[in-house]
Amino acid sequence: MNVNEIPLVSFFERVVDPLVIMGMLYLCTLFLGGGFNGYSLILMVMAFFVSSSLYKYIDPYRTWRTGQMWKVARDVVLGWLLTLTVLALIGVCSGMLVHYDRNVLLAWSVGTPLVLMLGHLTVLKLSSTPLEGQKTSVVIIGANDVSVRFATTINRHESQVMAVHGYFDDRADERRPANMAHPMLGRMADVPAYVRQHNIKMIVISQPISAQPRIMTLLEELEDTTASVYFLPDIYIFDLMQARFASLGGMPVIGIRESPFTGINSMIKRISDIVLALIIQILLTPIMLTIALAVKLTSPGPVIFRQRRYGLYGEQILVYKFRSMTVAEDGAKVVQATKGDQRLTKIGGFLRRTSLDELPQFINVLQGRMSIVGPRPHAVAHNEQYRKLIKGYMLRHKAKPGITGWAQVNGLRGETDTLEKMEARIQFDLDYLRNWSLLLDMWIIVRTVLVVLKRDNAH
Repeated sequence: MNVNEIPLVSFFERVVDPLVIMGMLYLCTLFLGGGFNGYSLILMVMAFFVSSSLYKYIDPYRTWRTGQMWKVARDVVLGWLLTLTVLALIGVCSGMLVHYDRNVLLAWSVGTPLVLMLGHLTVLKLSSTPLEGQKTSVVIIGANDVSVRFATTINRHESQVMAVHGYFDDRADERRPANMAHPMLGRMADVPAYVRQHNIKMIVISQPISAQPRIMTLLEELEDTTASVYFLPDIYIFDLMQARFASLGGMPVIGIRESPFTGINSMIKRISDIVLALIIQILLTPIMLTIALAVKLTSPGPVIFRQRRYGLYGEQILVYKFRSMTVAEDGAKVVQATKGDQRLTKIGGFLRRTSLDELPQFINVLQGRMSIVGPRPHAVAHNEQYRKLIKGYMLRHKAKPGITGWAQVNGLRGETDTLEKMEARIQFDLDYLRNWSLLLDMWIIVRTVLVVLKRDNAH
């Protein structure tokens, strides 16, 4: 795909489709439901975020340039059915489904995919597949694993609008990758003449920093051509986390260890946290009051246990829990709870096994200190201990800590009595940051309910 089209495609898949879905709900409610109300607004917001996440992964726009309209229709309908399924599950679990008019939901369910398909097919016509002669001609400076991967990706994707002519490289034949699908066109000194002769539109440079003098010479010689020049950085040698291009002080930079929660993702995460936390707080208020009374009556001490934890970017926060122990450790040394721990109160073991002691943390979520899903916060003493023992430990703090997390639903809930267990937990936390999506958050929440019902590994 031409690099200049990436913002347009991203805009469509993240904004336009969800806005169409919201608009259809508004129209159906207005004409069939007797008016727009608060429940309609809640459904509209949820539909925006759910569809935005789902269509990002299904990606109907990848079929724009295939010319196969049935594939476009298939992807649109699949994304819409999955969106409806997720919204229906939320509606049933929250009890909100009864507040919506059936005629409105039926009209919205049937009409929306038709409008979406019409929009996609219109875009398909407006961005029809270019002829071979209209494709952007590309030459690659540097025959190495990264440049071969780049060329292979262009060939593999049907939506590509670039044609790779071949490579230029000064290295000997035996140092070049064996899986090159395009020919060697010459040495770096031959590039300017080839570019002028074949009217090359794009030059991609994949060279190490040690080649800087030759690259500077080449760029000077290319100044009398109209070819666009791009650098293909060899960032794959790093442990990438949400890698992205950005600008700092007007200077282009490449972030290789970024938080996934920036820009629109930050807004999506925060709104979903607030909506879910409010719903859960309202539904569970009677249970929380009962637990608070039971804690107070069965053991001396405060109902709520406050402990310092590391939050976003390693800043200290206070995390709330129902007190389940006779001690309130928050110093330089904190002993993890173990199976059959003598420090547990009369109801402490039950609270911890069922994770009911975590319910006050929804207040932390509403305060903005925590998220519903994220790396579980550890006591400050444990952070200081493990950051010295586990490589990349502190990277988990690029997100707000969560009430539940990817590690917890993968068998790493509760006590981590060995370094190996903590290393495994950290790997799951980092995997979550690399692959975050709203859909992943929802999947973790569903799995958390199942794990809690089994009462595994909590002490």
